[in-house]
Amino acid sequence: MTSSKGYLMTPGPTPIPPAVEAAMALPVIYHRGAEFQEVLARVLARLRGVFRTSGDVVLFTASGSGAMESAVANLCSPGDPVLVVSAGNFGERWAQIARSYGLDVDHLRVPWGEAPDPDAVAERLAGRRSRVVYCTHSETSTGVVADVEAIAARARAAGALTVVDAISCLGAVPLEPDAWGIDVVVSGSQKALMTPPGLAFASVSEAARAAAAVATSPRFYLDWERALRSQVEARTPFTPAVSLVRGLDVALELLLADGLEAAWERSRLLGRACRAGVRAAGLELFSPDHDSSAVVTAIRVPDGVDGAAIVRSMRERSGVTAAGGQGELKGRIVRIGHIGYVDIDDVAAALDALELAFAEAGSAVERGVAARSARAAHDAAAARAGRPGS
Repeated sequence: MTSSKGYLMTPGPTPIPPAVEAAMALPVIYHRGAEFQEVLARVLARLRGVFRTSGDVVLFTASGSGAMESAVANLCSPGDPVLVVSAGNFGERWAQIARSYGLDVDHLRVPWGEAPDPDAVAERLAGRRSRVVYCTHSETSTGVVADVEAIAARARAAGALTVVDAISCLGAVPLEPDAWGIDVVVSGSQKALMTPPGLAFASVSEAARAAAAVATSPRFYLDWERALRSQVEARTPFTPAVSLVRGLDVALELLLADGLEAAWERSRLLGRACRAGVRAAGLELFSPDHDSSAVVTAIRVPDGVDGAAIVRSMRERSGVTAAGGQGELKGRIVRIGHIGYVDIDDVAAALDALELAFAEAGSAVERGVAARSARAAHDAAAARAGRPGS
């Protein structure tokens, strides 16, 4: 029997606050009118705060992949040499997009579940000039968070621009594009920013904007300059997703109200709690057992157990929607997200569902300990940080 209450515990889309739902339920307004201009102006200013940048942030009505493609189309010309650093399914997407634009791709692949080595990036750049380095901050297919600060430093030393996919982790883990010298950061609305899918963003440094001015790859809808010229007047060049922008306005206000540091800490504590619960149940982590894994916890599925069946059982028996593995990890891991409008009660419910699903699949798990251990770890960490335990 399916639970009457649903728990969305994927790393995206994520649950959204009631205030965001309420804003999106307001009557649709004209996207060329003064009322929407006021909303958009606030959103663009708040996005700069979330991106921790004094530069421009471009807004598109698109998925996060649209922002990724914009970072290829605007920065490069056909035949340009680029370096793609991948450690999972979404890092592979950078290579796919770059090749579709006719770029000369040097692909540094890291085994899935491991973090890219910045020194290996430097070595590749020393052996071959690249115009841009494309990498992923939080690889949600594995749970690994890369050291993009160090990667950007290596790229800068080699004269390359750095582009970071922060689609899942913007607002959940520390990211300082200006301070770290990252030229472009792309993200989306549907993960830590607590808004439904449909909006994408790219922060653009002065160096990236200068590179875009001479790049010759074709672009129209995804053209940064066209978008930025409109945004100066708090407009968009094409019809935006008006209701999503209104929801995002509220979500960003909520996110910034206590400061981004508080949001980072909240995700860190939930990640620590989830990992503690997984370990207590006798299950093996696939993602690193480290505080950097604040976006998603990946659990290894024992031999002989179908990971897809575990995910299905969690949904059908307990009302918990988790995520399975992707690509080469399909059927081999289960992923529990802990970003967005999620708290320790949601994580505990997900762990209860995980225990039940594994127990019914015949795995040797200890029942009733995961949620309890998660709450204890969360409360202990919160107390050390001087925060409420709930």
